Amino acid sequence: MTEKNYNQQQQTAKTMQKQEKAASQKVEVAPISKEEKKEIIKDIEKGGVPENVAKREEKIAEETEKKFEKKEETKPEEKETKVEQKEEKKEKKQEKKIVKKDEAVVRGVSLPISTKTSAAICKFIRGKRIERAIADLEEVLKFKRVIPMTGEIPHKKGKGIMSGRYPIRAIGYFIKMLKNLQANAIVNGLEEGIIIEAIPNRASQPYGRGGAIRRKRTHVKIKVAEKKLISKEKK
Repeated sequence: MTEKNYNQQQQTAKTMQKQEKAASQKVEVAPISKEEKKEIIKDIEKGGVPENVAKREEKIAEETEKKFEKKEETKPEEKETKVEQKEEKKEKKQEKKIVKKDEAVVRGVSLPISTKTSAAICKFIRGKRIERAIADLEEVLKFKRVIPMTGEIPHKKGKGIMSGRYPIRAIGYFIKMLKNLQANAIVNGLEEGIIIEAIPNRASQPYGRGGAIRRKRTHVKIKVAEKKLISKEKK
């Protein structure tokens, strides 16, 4: 703002006029005493509440009471139904646990082991209990026992065996499968499980790097049943 446009006297006069207008607009209201308040309340009580307002208030009160009654009625019923549902679920779970099965199965899919060695291991396991089979395979890992193998095998290992080997890599996979089978047998309620089936099958063999070699892949199925049932079937 330049010195020509700026005039201090004019601005002060304008501000004084604004303040006077604001003071004139204000209306002073005298405070109401307690006695006057009481008289006003008595007048309202004598006149009473209008009929329309009274009916609306009664309807609102009735609706609120009904809502509270419905809530009180529904809440305990809902709790009872929830408790019953939980009890039913517990009973179903217990029934599932109680149900026993005669067999337990485990499957190894596309294991990177030879089908020939897996067939020899399956023959070595078949007819044994799971614990005994695991113990025998662990002895092979320690080179204390040999898995007998047939066919064109160059080396002879062990007494009373034509030929045998120590397929350590394949035995590692078989031990894992047998441990899983043991867990399945416990879940199914098998007390004395014996290995009935141990079947290897050749899986699809993928090509290696460059396509010159085909990798070894084998499917393995091991099945366990109770000793009592096996003895009954034989009779």
